[in-house]
Amino acid sequence: MSDYFDPFDADRPLRLGCTCGAHASDAEHATATLRERSESADFIAYSNEFIEASLMKALFPQDAVRRNFLRAVGRRTAMAAVSSVLPIASLQAMAQDKGTPEKKDLKVGFIPITCATPLIMAHPLGFYRNQGLNVEVVKTAGWALIRDKMINKEYDATHFLSPMPLAISMGAGSNATPMHVASIQNTNGQAITLAVKHKDKRNPADWKGFKFAVPFEYSMHNFLLRYYVAEAGLDPDRDIQIRVVPPPEMVANLRAGNIDGFLGPDPFNQRAVYEEVGFIHLLTKDLWNGHPCCAFGTSTEFIQKNPNSFAALYRAVLTASAMARKPENRELIAKVISPAAYLNQPETVVAQVLTGKFADGLGKIQNVPDRADFDPIPWQSMAVWMLTQMKRWGYVKGDVNYKQIAEKVFLLTDAKKTMKALGQTPPEGAYPKFTIMGKVFDAAKPEEYIKSFAINRTT
Repeated sequence: MSDYFDPFDADRPLRLGCTCGAHASDAEHATATLRERSESADFIAYSNEFIEASLMKALFPQDAVRRNFLRAVGRRTAMAAVSSVLPIASLQAMAQDKGTPEKKDLKVGFIPITCATPLIMAHPLGFYRNQGLNVEVVKTAGWALIRDKMINKEYDATHFLSPMPLAISMGAGSNATPMHVASIQNTNGQAITLAVKHKDKRNPADWKGFKFAVPFEYSMHNFLLRYYVAEAGLDPDRDIQIRVVPPPEMVANLRAGNIDGFLGPDPFNQRAVYEEVGFIHLLTKDLWNGHPCCAFGTSTEFIQKNPNSFAALYRAVLTASAMARKPENRELIAKVISPAAYLNQPETVVAQVLTGKFADGLGKIQNVPDRADFDPIPWQSMAVWMLTQMKRWGYVKGDVNYKQIAEKVFLLTDAKKTMKALGQTPPEGAYPKFTIMGKVFDAAKPEEYIKSFAINRTT
């Protein structure tokens, strides 16, 4: 890999320890720096408006906790995220004078991909500990195992693919178990990567017979790949093969020739370039800019039995999400989450993903700052779109009550009702429209949307 251009380490000398000499490694230095930023950022005074001040005091009754939260994320981010995401149980728990977690020792699952950045970074940065929790973040091999451990109550909460809680709640692919999406972990942050031997086949219409990997059936990766090839005139069930491959195994399968490409999470698209076995055909943001990917969620039972624990867990993840959204933090975050306990990836690979300055495997260095983002809002129109794709491709049959399922699983409506009860004016709407590959999606017309496609399993 001597000819691989590394835009971050090209002139970096070999050394031990960190740049300041006070820490054993760059990762420790980055962790300390980010922690200082979260704890000592200039205090942003909260709104003088009585209603906003009252809401924050109700949500964070302990002065120190409230101040730390606002220092970490700022007033505007706090209001946007808190008022749009938290479910009733969480708000009720946080409004109590005594918000002691019912359960302090928690296990939270994650797949080692950059989509889980907020959930992962909250661990070394002490955000869970600051909320009175002792959280073990557990690296997990694949999504089926994540699903099973949540159903079997081995994990208290987890990193989900955002369609998974919908599928699990409906009993699609598993026993029906009510689950919730508390927040979106990441938006964008995926790509279609092809083997280097296919550099002359950039038109998806030429992919007939190709074998592709996706991380799970109920994933945005699967749905976006199907959408993309179908728009090119290929039937994803007949003209190509789509296999489920755990993300950490995708690059090895590409190298071995078992697959021609994959639509997968990072850092594995960038790792394929780093290993010189693949190139980035396109970023999924070019299909749907701002699309959801992964989520942070848990079961209905956990929220009901442990509302204070859930509220504390959510505050930690929300704080991390707000920090991850700031571009100036991305290189430091890459150092924090790259070590073996978390992603176990070369720092330069992770940094290229998070900063958007990356080699594409085609001889160019790209600069796409929003290659990955961490907008936490779980819009219910996102859930409806996922449900339309489940029906379009035969994962669910018969009538689907799109609105009911979306509002039950994606915890936005409850937050709006509770905001009204607290005297707040909630954000307008829950079903914004989105544009996917030039086509507008209106969540109010899901069946018409499905029928508008020439290739689907419903006709």
